Amino acid sequence: MQTEKIQKPSTRPKPNLSFWQIWNMSFGFLGIQYGFGLQQANMSPIFRYLNADEANIPILWLAGPITGLIVQPIIGSISDRTWSPRWGRRKPFFLIGAIVTSLALFLMPNSSALWMAASLMWILDTGLNITQEPFRAFIGDKLNEQQRGLGFAMQSFFVGFGQTLANLMPAIFRVLGLTSAAVVTAGVIPNSIKYPFYIGGAAVLVSVLWTIYTTDEYPPDDMAEFEQLKKESSGIGGAFSEIFLALKEMPSTMRQLWWVKFFTWFGLPLMWQYLTLAVARHAFNAPTAQSPGFQEGIEWGNICFAMFNVGCFTISFFLPAIANVIGRRATHAVFLTIGGLGFLSMLLSSDKYVFFVGMTLVGLAWGSILSMPYVLLSSSVPAERMGVYMGIFNGFIVVPQIVNNLTIQFIYPALNNDPRNALALAGVCLLLAAASCFLVKETRRSEEAAFPVNPGGN
Repeated sequence: MQTEKIQKPSTRPKPNLSFWQIWNMSFGFLGIQYGFGLQQANMSPIFRYLNADEANIPILWLAGPITGLIVQPIIGSISDRTWSPRWGRRKPFFLIGAIVTSLALFLMPNSSALWMAASLMWILDTGLNITQEPFRAFIGDKLNEQQRGLGFAMQSFFVGFGQTLANLMPAIFRVLGLTSAAVVTAGVIPNSIKYPFYIGGAAVLVSVLWTIYTTDEYPPDDMAEFEQLKKESSGIGGAFSEIFLALKEMPSTMRQLWWVKFFTWFGLPLMWQYLTLAVARHAFNAPTAQSPGFQEGIEWGNICFAMFNVGCFTISFFLPAIANVIGRRATHAVFLTIGGLGFLSMLLSSDKYVFFVGMTLVGLAWGSILSMPYVLLSSSVPAERMGVYMGIFNGFIVVPQIVNNLTIQFIYPALNNDPRNALALAGVCLLLAAASCFLVKETRRSEEAAFPVNPGGN
């Protein structure tokens, strides 16, 4: 039978790793998330600088979900069946993705036309997805179930910290006198965006190389069996075959997480698409890229994104303790609710600090979004398919984003063509995601997993 070709789960006990070992194996996430932070806060302004229509911006964001949908399951499956004594299983993909990402970051702020920026965004997202997916599987490879909660929390910390650095860079360059808030000519991307992208190109390579240099990987238990599996299911065809089989045998906990992820990831892209534009329009009275105050509004939007990420990495290490008291499912529901209310609070006033506070609340939800579903997932799927299931789970993220990107252009007029109303819609989506958490029933395997959860909390 086809299932007999799957490598047996590892029987080797995984030792507890020290805090700094987990830090080193996650450090590459810092550069990756610096790159994501640059993209999330600056691509809509870049598109506007290059004369994109505001209602069509979501279509230009299709690169992320499409590349994620295609790249991550394939990379996950191939990396599951990869082993090199020198490079390991996941590390070759860390390096390839980092190189592609770095090149795209160097080129992006030099885009001279909208088509060029949109094309580079496809390349950037491909590189980021090649690198990010193996980092998720890396936690399952290296850590025993008792330490996975800390491992995903560490990744959440680096997500928040890396993106905070990216978000603060425009303001830092202004303080240092390297850029100004002058009105920008149409078709010209200002230096306040260019310089952080150059730094990001270097940061991705350096941080990923640090993880590669400091962290070893565990070899397969039975090398002969692994080599036979690799021979029988090599290449893209073998990857697609394994993806299809994994879909067919998907654990029930993973299936039940679908609606949680759908509402979460239909709503969240609205934040990256419209937050900075909403801040510029309502807090700085700058509805277009040529309006006085637009660049200042974009910089304040970046500061709001920084507080969003501060909220993320501040809460990340408290999540295991909270989940221990009330359960993982309830913990995720609580923080999604806080995030939804954060988005809705932005309707209360046009004061710039309302956006600042609202995004801090959303950041608390972001910390949970980046860890809790993965703890539930990693504890409910077989270890020998960790990579492919992490890749498939990314489909739970990107399919809702694709739906968002294809439909918002038609919904936007009903939102009065106002980017702040799009943020309110994101808030409603997070509240629906919170309610959907209670459709998830954890399997016995997951109940014994990363956090020693009080059964009464579920």
